[in-house]
Amino acid sequence: MTIEADPLVGEAPAPTAPNTVRTAVLASVLGTTIEWYDFFLYATAASLVFNHTFFPDQSSFVGTMLAFATFAVGFLVRPIGGFVFGHIGDRIGRKKTLALTMLLMGVATALMGVLPTAAQIGVLAPVLLLVLRVVQGFALGGEWAGAVLLAVEHSPRHRRGLFGSIPQVGLALGLALGTGVFVLLQLWLSAEAFQAYGWRIAFLFSVVLVIFGVVVRFRVAETPAFEKLRDDDERSAVPVKEIFRPPTLRSTVLGLLSRWGEGAAFNTWGVFTISYATATLHLGKVPVLVVVTAAALLMAVLLPVSGLLADRFSPKAVYASGIAAYAVVVFPAFALFGTGSIVAYAVGMLLAFGVIHAWFYGAQGTLYASLFPTRTRYTGLSTVYQLSGVYASGLTPLILTALIAAGGGAPWLACGYLVATAVISVIATLLLRPEH
Repeated sequence: MTIEADPLVGEAPAPTAPNTVRTAVLASVLGTTIEWYDFFLYATAASLVFNHTFFPDQSSFVGTMLAFATFAVGFLVRPIGGFVFGHIGDRIGRKKTLALTMLLMGVATALMGVLPTAAQIGVLAPVLLLVLRVVQGFALGGEWAGAVLLAVEHSPRHRRGLFGSIPQVGLALGLALGTGVFVLLQLWLSAEAFQAYGWRIAFLFSVVLVIFGVVVRFRVAETPAFEKLRDDDERSAVPVKEIFRPPTLRSTVLGLLSRWGEGAAFNTWGVFTISYATATLHLGKVPVLVVVTAAALLMAVLLPVSGLLADRFSPKAVYASGIAAYAVVVFPAFALFGTGSIVAYAVGMLLAFGVIHAWFYGAQGTLYASLFPTRTRYTGLSTVYQLSGVYASGLTPLILTALIAAGGGAPWLACGYLVATAVISVIATLLLRPEH
């Protein structure tokens, strides 16, 4: 019997042992959970704490904008991390690269937990906060692609979509864990104690998670795809050059455009609406965080369903249809938010974030992995995800805040922007040609 070549691995790969696959999947989802917990912990703190703690002399609007600006800086540096760790991942291997990214992220987050405030050291406080945010962004630049490849390149061929959706679960769990910890701390502590020191506990908790995650990642085996690439001595000398040259250039550009809607969507529902609901709609902080946590957990449950659909219909079809559904729901979701009811806010978030975001996000990793050959796959995925993050993700809270202010407090200009990003993403996705 002839064994067919796997387009994501190479010629006739040996089957991966079940124990190895399970360890790889665990390392993938655990790592992304911890790293996204660290990264989005900052986003939650930017909405609730940092605008007062590190920018206390500004108005509420300016302080929030400055806090979100430092949030955006993490996205600006992520492409640099993507290029650096993508190169390392394509040259040295997926496993070692992922352990290093997690260690860097954990150190930066822990240091945020002991950072003096502006009241203690003046202007140096926001400067140090910015530096640590840069380290966070640099580390995360190499995380997502490696986690996806750890799962996808270890997966059975007929379950590529399902396995590719597992690292995406880590993002949802990381956000839920971050907001959930903040909820518990605010219920446990008084408002004064939380602002004074309670928020630091959430950042320092990262140390325990990172130690556990690094140990698991060092135990996982290297992927069969990279082992074959290394054994055949076919590694790219400079992967980043290849992804910006024909014929791979087409996949890189369309991939960057196809992610615009997804990046804007996540940072709207998972980041911006926390500030919008508490500062503009005057909903309670704890109920809002509970809603975001519940929506993120619902997303985590539904992401594998998206992966199974990707195996049944193709990642491209699932991703494009999900982004189109996101475009349809933007205006109704903000209309629900505008009622000022926490119940209406919950309904909008559960639908837009919990259900529809899971619909397309679960197929994303497998779709992008199929766009690049093994020799440039880590760099290709990192570039598409992280370079697009600058305009698709990091700037979204700033853009939405500015558009709502320009609209006199009404969200419709912001909604129009979000729909436009979805339209661009759908068109770009339909033009993609998955080959590997």
